[in-house]
Amino acid sequence: MKVRIRLFATLRERAGTDEVELELPEHARVRDALALLRTITSDLPVVMAVNREYANEDAVLRAGDELALIPPVSGGAAVHARVTDKPIALDPLLDLVRDPAAGAVVTFLGVTREVEMLEYEAYVEMAETQMGEIVSEALERHGLCAAAVEHRIGTVPLSEPSVVVAASAPHRGEAFAGAREIIDRVKAQAPIWKKESGDWVPGSTPQV
Repeated sequence: MKVRIRLFATLRERAGTDEVELELPEHARVRDALALLRTITSDLPVVMAVNREYANEDAVLRAGDELALIPPVSGGAAVHARVTDKPIALDPLLDLVRDPAAGAVVTFLGVTREVEMLEYEAYVEMAETQMGEIVSEALERHGLCAAAVEHRIGTVPLSEPSVVVAASAPHRGEAFAGAREIIDRVKAQAPIWKKESGDWVPGSTPQV
């Protein structure tokens, strides 16, 4: 089956065209198309839209669908979600969410407290997908300019951040609301587990 791929800005320049057509097997998913376009997307975080609706990598494609690959917007990445085993720095996330239309930038850092260290484990691929969806939905719901979230796994020493959220918006109310929604939903939905003093910390069962 044939699927139309729309490319913008940096992706368009890399490909030398704003549109390509891919031949994919029946029941192929967005991730299958991305695999064929890896040389174009390479290091860029992209947001996907199928027929003008945001979609994740698991979305099924059908003949004649339009898949748009949306690179970071001017002033920062509209959506950024990452799980890492390295220390998290705030400044790079601030750079990602800067936008000429933003009059407010809100950040949140969740840090290890009261114990020498915490240990985190994650189903990384699913966690990043879930976090990306959460950020995308907060972006649309609160009219954010851009938003980013990173979560650390492995050992996180005392006073170091295990999760960082940054959100920008035209006004502070939207920025605060968007950042709050992102951290609350990441804590409730992303498959990430925390061990404190040798015991796994009880959490909530995600809603399916």
